[in-house]
Amino acid sequence: MRPCNVARLGLVDYHTAWDLQKRLAAARASGEIGDTLLLLEHPHTYTLGRSGHVENLVWDEAQRAARGVAVEWVDRGGDITYHGPGQLVGYPIMQLREPQAERGQLRANYLGYLRRIEATLVRAAGAFGIDAYTEAGYTGVWTDQGRGPEKIAAIGVRVDVKGVSTHGFALNVNTDLSYFDGIIPCGIDDRPVTSLAALLGQQMDMGAVLDVVEGAFAAEFERELRTVSLDSLPV
Repeated sequence: MRPCNVARLGLVDYHTAWDLQKRLAAARASGEIGDTLLLLEHPHTYTLGRSGHVENLVWDEAQRAARGVAVEWVDRGGDITYHGPGQLVGYPIMQLREPQAERGQLRANYLGYLRRIEATLVRAAGAFGIDAYTEAGYTGVWTDQGRGPEKIAAIGVRVDVKGVSTHGFALNVNTDLSYFDGIIPCGIDDRPVTSLAALLGQQMDMGAVLDVVEGAFAAEFERELRTVSLDSLPV
């Protein structure tokens, strides 16, 4: 299996992490580093992607300030989502270009990449006894515990002209779900969000969740994960 670096960064300001992703993507494109998975949490932040609609930002500036929520317009796909403590965020910085048999060209399989991220999160949820699934017409991972579909993980990615991915996924673990009241998550107003803690009725050990997600990622992407520190990367 091909190697992939993995770095656990703890709580990182959103803009700081975004800048880090850009530097790592440039290093990946030039071959200075191999594929790298960043796992972290963010302070309270709403992000709007390339398909973002400001009308899906429900709380006004005063309400956001009272709750300590920042807002960022970013270059990933998708609409609006929330990041915050207790949510596990994964940013795979990966070279997605692979040879295409018909003309020997290198092309990035964008949709295949999304499906493998979804499969990673379905597998991870299953390790905790949660029957999660994907659904046609939606990006992300869902579960239905008799209340109808609830979203447990959001996905929004970018693949640059050199075939390198940034942004990624957000799995609700011990997330304070009340912060989703301040937005219409992903522009979907008829499907609520949930978390591992809400589904299982207990606070989760984030270290254990990290272990499971790493294992699921390694299995779905067929990679050998190698733990690294940020200081060991050339950024």
